[in-house]
Amino acid sequence: MKLISIIIPMFNEEASCGGFYDELVPVINSLPYRFELIFVNDGSVDRTQQILESILEKDRRVQIIQLSRNFGHQAALCAGLENASGDYIITMDGDGQHPPRLIPEMIQLAENGYDIVQTQRLDDEEKSSFKKRTSKWFYQLINQIGDTKTLPGGADFRLITKQVLDNLLAMPEYHRFLRGMVSWLGFRSVVIPFHPEERLAGESKYSLKKMLKLGSDAIFSFSLVPLYVGLSAGGIFFILAVIEVIYVLSFWISGRSAELTPGWSSLMFMMLIIAAVLMILLGFIGIYVGYIFQEVKHRPVFVIKEKKVHPNNQKEQSEEENL
Repeated sequence: MKLISIIIPMFNEEASCGGFYDELVPVINSLPYRFELIFVNDGSVDRTQQILESILEKDRRVQIIQLSRNFGHQAALCAGLENASGDYIITMDGDGQHPPRLIPEMIQLAENGYDIVQTQRLDDEEKSSFKKRTSKWFYQLINQIGDTKTLPGGADFRLITKQVLDNLLAMPEYHRFLRGMVSWLGFRSVVIPFHPEERLAGESKYSLKKMLKLGSDAIFSFSLVPLYVGLSAGGIFFILAVIEVIYVLSFWISGRSAELTPGWSSLMFMMLIIAAVLMILLGFIGIYVGYIFQEVKHRPVFVIKEKKVHPNNQKEQSEEENL
């Protein structure tokens, strides 16, 4: 019987993790597969850990990975992925917006030969117009300048096979944009559109700062276009400089050099424009150098403080190690 790993990152979800578990269990209990439920506590400061431990006590399929601090959603997902042992691996959020009812369909598609079953979040009326527009612009931008196509509205609610997981874990970069990384791998994939459910409790933990960081990781990890922007601007200003030289020489050749009046305003304007282009280019280079600096330090993407499994599973593991 195949084993299916379900990875659920949690950050300050004390009000929703119990309800999410109650919604998930009837779905997986109806399926003819073995399951492991990997909850990743991403540095929660509320009672999330205690509630997860109470769930662990009554369900031996549950594992808890507690990170030493809040490393972010993508890092928490990676912590779960590195500890998954299933034939199929499903990642989903624990706030109730990713409906467990889609899991049987996702597994069936995997059984039909798909390596990646990706879900696509359809816009809902409650989503702010600002968030809709910025999300749309982001995916248009990344798909125009990136070296791989990212599904607009693609969620981190997906199923991948063990083969995809092994190849994904072989990508050691520090800045993780899993939607882009999974897409870059290729493999046979299919998309399931869905309307997100209402959040069980609380509000989104994705602040504007976190969304900007995710966008930055996506752009600078999958595209060199920002560097070419500065290069192109430099080429344009070189052409303009050549044109200006030809224009000035035409006055000298025609004997009208006296008509040339020193243009301090235009000179200052050109200097400021050129300086701005240079600073923008240096800024792009600085970001890439910063990314390289973080990569070469080889720091881990996350740090695990503690792993917890059901006492019966821990006993069985100890017996196997002693054999």
